[in-house]
Amino acid sequence: MQAEVLTRRAPAVADSVPANVRIVVIAGIVAAVLALYLAQTFGWRQAALMGVGLGAGWVLYHASFGFGGAWRNFIRAGSSGGLRVQMIMLGVTALVFIPLIAQGELFGTALRGNVAPLSTSLVAGAFLFGIGMQLGGACASGTLYTVGGGSTRMIVTLIAFIAGSALGAWHFDEWQALPSAQGYSLLEHFGPVVALLGTLAIAGALFAIVAGVERRRSGGQLVQTWTPMHGSKWLKGPWPLLAGALGLALVNIATLALAGRPWGITSGFALWGSKLIATTGVDVAAWPYWQAPGRAGQLTDSVFANITSIMNFGILLGALIAAGVAGKFAPVWRIPARSLAAAVIGGLMLGYGARLAYGCNIGSFFSGVASASLHGWVWFVAAFVGNGVGARFRPLFGLDS
Repeated sequence: MQAEVLTRRAPAVADSVPANVRIVVIAGIVAAVLALYLAQTFGWRQAALMGVGLGAGWVLYHASFGFGGAWRNFIRAGSSGGLRVQMIMLGVTALVFIPLIAQGELFGTALRGNVAPLSTSLVAGAFLFGIGMQLGGACASGTLYTVGGGSTRMIVTLIAFIAGSALGAWHFDEWQALPSAQGYSLLEHFGPVVALLGTLAIAGALFAIVAGVERRRSGGQLVQTWTPMHGSKWLKGPWPLLAGALGLALVNIATLALAGRPWGITSGFALWGSKLIATTGVDVAAWPYWQAPGRAGQLTDSVFANITSIMNFGILLGALIAAGVAGKFAPVWRIPARSLAAAVIGGLMLGYGARLAYGCNIGSFFSGVASASLHGWVWFVAAFVGNGVGARFRPLFGLDS
């Protein structure tokens, strides 16, 4: 997690900080009312998915689980802890995903993975998203949980993220006209056993490579990703990175079981932004993006009918409750102008890039790889390169060098 967004509290201090009771009560009431409304209006699954989002917000906040900060730490200092736990997260999720997707259904719910084209749009979008991660200050999941946790700077990033997502939806068909190949699923081509072994082999190889780099640069030592947790640490944090990785694996597995498809975040931002633009009189429904099968009708439906949206609301509320319980909800309103400029530019790049790349670090990378789709690994490579470029721009905006 980036230092400019949230600063970790020392463990000795964590237990002594009183909870923000008012914040916890208000957020808890909102969550309970929303869950009841969703259950009565859209059914128990919708309420359960919001609950999964609450859990994701709790896990993300307490583990300070971000992708951009972890990748920057490796690029600059060879610190591989964040990358290593991400590979574990991918492997654990794939162990459950691939057999279930191969089965095709679970308790009567049809299941599908995230498989996207291998296109110019994918590479360009992931690269832009990678730069945006470093300037905006977080990835998609990181943006949501830091906003919920009380970061005022990340509110700016989120607003720009939503705007960029709508812009990407507007331009989406133009990017799809560029050179592209069909999506490639290891599961469809080779079956579940080979797909699972292949996915685990790639994740394992990357784990070994980044660990080897860290050992060479640190004289044989590796950053620890797990420390024992006792008592109030489960409630107040901080959690070790490995706990966050395993928690997010459970979030994605629960999403697949309840929604019939993996976890995603940024399609909800495109919906929110497009709905807002439509209120100005723009014929957003005429955009090819919103005429595609599976999207038609979303603009006229309630935002609470959208699975991605209600899970995003859950993440915001879950992180807010976690911050309140930890006694850390304390927004800072004075933010340097250059930092705000980076938040706007980074947020726009995050949103635009995510639409072009068929998703973000969650929908395209995490869920794509766990679904045995080659596009998830392509996304990772392009976004990682983008992070390297974005890290070089950070000092220009007064961010840590």
